[in-house]
Amino acid sequence: MRHTEGASAVNHGNAVIEVFTNIPEQLDKAVLSRIQDRFIIDGARSREDFLDQDYLWWRKFQQIDPGFIDMRDPDGYLYLEAQRQVAAISQTYDDLSEPADQRMRQAFRNAAALHEVDEHDFFARLFQEVRKVYSAFTSRDVRNIQTAVSERIMDFDFDPDWFENMDLFFLQDYDTKKGMIIELMKAGMKGLSFAEMRRQETVRYLDSLAKIVFAEEDRKIDELVEQMRLQQMAATRFQTLAQRREL
Repeated sequence: MRHTEGASAVNHGNAVIEVFTNIPEQLDKAVLSRIQDRFIIDGARSREDFLDQDYLWWRKFQQIDPGFIDMRDPDGYLYLEAQRQVAAISQTYDDLSEPADQRMRQAFRNAAALHEVDEHDFFARLFQEVRKVYSAFTSRDVRNIQTAVSERIMDFDFDPDWFENMDLFFLQDYDTKKGMIIELMKAGMKGLSFAEMRRQETVRYLDSLAKIVFAEEDRKIDELVEQMRLQQMAATRFQTLAQRREL
């Protein structure tokens, strides 16, 4: 990592480094803080996901013999529709009002109790509260959030006609071109303010961070809960067997 960032880094331009692991909690904290975006690659979760997984399996039989699959299709759903590629980042956001993780959510609410989301102090206070929950949260994490916001803001495409007719954009004066780009930028924000977009990206990042840094802790808790459940089942079965023997 020292060759890509820091005092000893040699700047060779932008580069993309992808890291894949099923034990993210074991990543070195310094390495983790440099990972700007995190994605959980889950299997099927929703009804549509399972329908599509099945479809990818049995459609090869249907291609061989259209009448072989003698099962009815689901009502009102087109296969693979839920897996379509989104046209803009904003389409992937359903509800990011506050973090889903309980610890991060409490930090968020502590900051919200003191400041509105359109205050710069809100985010400063939030990051301070997050550090109380996760002490390894650093300025690099804040930078990662800032980078995500910048990418959202610049998530737009030029009008194809601009490339066909140079007079529409490229031959315009600087101020005109700047104004046209700003209009595209604001249109791509889909009516969201800068503060709302920043809140969404912050919430998304904090939830992703929580899933990584608290994964080992949550896994151990789940194991203990399962062990307690089995102990209760064993105790119940033991009592049943003891009663039968007495009879």
